Amino acid sequence: MLASQRQEAILAAIRRYGAARVADLVESLGVSDMTVRRDIGELARRGLVLRVHGGAVDARRAADEPGFHVKAELFSPEKAAIAAAAIEEISPGGAVALSGGTTTHLVARLIAETPALRPLTVVTNSLPAAEVLHQAGAPELNVVLIGGTRTPSDALVGPVATHALETLRVDVLFLGVHGIDLRAGLTTPNLLEAETDRALVAAAGRTVVVADHSKWGVVGLARIVGLSDVDLVITDQEVPADAADAASDAVDLVLVPARDRVPTDLGAVT
Repeated sequence: MLASQRQEAILAAIRRYGAARVADLVESLGVSDMTVRRDIGELARRGLVLRVHGGAVDARRAADEPGFHVKAELFSPEKAAIAAAAIEEISPGGAVALSGGTTTHLVARLIAETPALRPLTVVTNSLPAAEVLHQAGAPELNVVLIGGTRTPSDALVGPVATHALETLRVDVLFLGVHGIDLRAGLTTPNLLEAETDRALVAAAGRTVVVADHSKWGVVGLARIVGLSDVDLVITDQEVPADAADAASDAVDLVLVPARDRVPTDLGAVT
C-alpha cells in the first residue's frame, strides 16, 4: 500500500469514528508503529487530524462538541473499565453527582445495576444518565435532574443549572471532560458547560475525573478547572508513561486496563 493510500485509509477511519488509536491502526494496516505515526504526522501537518497521546482525532471535531451517540462509540472498552473503577469510589447512603458525558453515562448504568450501592442520591445534569437511573426503578435510588439548556452531548448547562447547583452538596462528583492538558487543565468546547462543570466541582466534597486516554493533550475552548483542583483522575493504561508521570505530580492517578478491546476494522476502507 502506498503512503497516500495508507493516509487515506487512516483519515477515513478517523472521520468515521471521530478518533483512532495508533495501536489499532498498526494492527489493521499491518505496518509499523513508526509508519502509522509518520502518516498521522503528515495528516496533522495538512490540518486534517489533531494528534493526541496514542492516536489522533478528527480536526473538524477538535473545536466542536460531537453528539452523545457519536462519542459513545469511541473507546468504549476503555470507558467501560474506567466506569467500573469509578464506582469503587461510591459509598452507600451518600450523594454523588454525574456530569454530562459518555463515560459518566456508563457510571450511571453501573450504579443502576448495582444494588449494593443503595441507598444513594444521584445529582446529574446528564439526560442519558438520568434516564438510565430512572429505568432502574429502584426506590432507594433517588435521582435529582437539574434544569438548563441542552448541549449536543445531552447535558443541561447554563445559568439555571449553575444556580440549582449552588444550593446542593454531594460527597463525590464524577466529571467527564473534553480534554486534559497539564498546563491548560480540564477543558470543554462549550462555555456554558464549563461554567456548570465548575459549579459541580464546587458542590462536591471530592472530584473524580473519568476520561479515556484520547482526551489527553486535547485543549478545548473553555477551561473548567486545573488538574490540581480535582482529587482523582481515572483513565486507561494507554496514556503514555511520561504524561502519566507528569500528571501524578498534580493529582492522584488511577490507570486501568481496557476491557475486551476490539481493533478498528479498516478492511472496508478504500
